[in-house]
Amino acid sequence: MSALQQPSVLLVGNFLGHTARGLSVGEDLAPRLQAAGWRVATTSTREARVRRLADMLATVWSRRADYDVAHVDVYSGPAFIWAEAVVALLRALGKPHVLTLHGGELPRFAERWPRRVRRLLAAAAAVTTPSAYLQQSMVASRRDLVLVPNALELGRYPFRVRAPARPRLVWLRAFHSLYNPSLAPRVVAGLVAEYPDVELTMVGPDRGDGALEASRREAIRLGVQEHIRWVGAVPKREVPVWMDRGDIFLNTTNIDNAPVSVMEALACGLCVVSTSAGGMPDLVRHGEEALLVPLDDAAAMTAAVAHVLRDCAHARSLSLGARVRAAAVDWSAVMPRWDGLLRDAAGRAA
Repeated sequence: MSALQQPSVLLVGNFLGHTARGLSVGEDLAPRLQAAGWRVATTSTREARVRRLADMLATVWSRRADYDVAHVDVYSGPAFIWAEAVVALLRALGKPHVLTLHGGELPRFAERWPRRVRRLLAAAAAVTTPSAYLQQSMVASRRDLVLVPNALELGRYPFRVRAPARPRLVWLRAFHSLYNPSLAPRVVAGLVAEYPDVELTMVGPDRGDGALEASRREAIRLGVQEHIRWVGAVPKREVPVWMDRGDIFLNTTNIDNAPVSVMEALACGLCVVSTSAGGMPDLVRHGEEALLVPLDDAAAMTAAVAHVLRDCAHARSLSLGARVRAAAVDWSAVMPRWDGLLRDAAGRAA
């Protein structure tokens, strides 16, 4: 093993930021670990799933002499299989590894496949989760889960207080049925009589399950298509620009964990109106940093947005609280946790 003064790590995950899918934990972490004195290898940038898995396994094997510890992202569904395959090879090589759990669907997946999930997590030197929601929901799979929140570089996000808030709404997520984007046009339809100048900007890639087309049809059906701008996918570096154009952020999802998009909206000081799905009640305090409403309830979400538009004092309070909440997950606060966690795991290779 290399001297721990300059430890080495292999980051295994989806390095697909170049495809406008957003940066993964590994992509954000890699340059910061290098700045902290780590030697870093990464995999994979391949877009096709089968080729990505093959590249991950090939890198784990071919670079086996170049890293002391590995970090592996874990998702539910078919992506869980590549985590199992990568960890099996790491175990065969005797390499310590740290896992990070992702996604609001993972608890349901663990209920369906409890033995597989427990077996995967048990082999790791440590298992992290970005939210208290996953930490609590996955305790049956492993008890000593470590909370390491998704981090932001706060300085990249321009902040201004939304007081009064204008009827300028932003939705930023992938167009997928899990995130219920069709709810957003319904909210606009509920606002347009009182706020005829309401505007909604919808930003995000099309995941191809028909959710984008369904959202467009809903806007046409409700007669609000002229109030909605469909932007599509944008590079990660442009997210703060699009956020800054709005005053209220809509998070319409039916399943959630600790969405980075919500944290980005908080960092910019937008007034966040979100469903209470999954980990949202653990991520923000209702009434202080965001307003939370029931799932798929257009009337409740419309009423919450209207409240923000009418109540300047509460809009100011939400906006200021949002920035304070985002500051708690700045990389300056989160990076020492990663450094210590990975150094401890690397030390086990001695």
